[in-house]
Amino acid sequence: MTSFIKRPVAQIAYVVDDVRASARKMAQALGAGPFFIGESIPLAHCLYRGREMPLDHTNACGQWGDVMIELVQQNNDGPSAFRDMYPKGSEGMHHVATFVEDFDAEVARYAALGCEAANIATTEGGNIRFAYIDARPLCGHMIEFYQDSEVIRGFYKMVKDASLTWDGTNPIIER
Repeated sequence: MTSFIKRPVAQIAYVVDDVRASARKMAQALGAGPFFIGESIPLAHCLYRGREMPLDHTNACGQWGDVMIELVQQNNDGPSAFRDMYPKGSEGMHHVATFVEDFDAEVARYAALGCEAANIATTEGGNIRFAYIDARPLCGHMIEFYQDSEVIRGFYKMVKDASLTWDGTNPIIER
């Protein structure tokens, strides 16, 4: 059995009320950035605890050393992995993320450990498949994993590469 800890943590994510304001704070306080904004990320489908449920969210992704920082703002009022931990108006650390080879096997492995998939979703066009596993019984927060692919790895590389030449000014990049 592969443990999560044997996979590198690629991302630390926070639920926030305003991704742009939070990105500016993270850039100033931590030197993280620059942050790429994904506005109302289009999803082809999204399951919340096994039921189809819309999820409208905006994110800001920036680099902090070797780890990506993701700031997530939920735009709709429906249930989600984000709202499971943070009601509207509250903020905090939400999940760590990694990549997996066999997505369905990983969902099943966590389920066997008593950690239900809070959300499973695929981006429009089917390019990125991801899950938020409710691992609070194990570690106090959610765990996100992506089906490993060139597309998601390319995005992570683009964010990291931008950080290498970033001078600390203009912490927000609209994409």
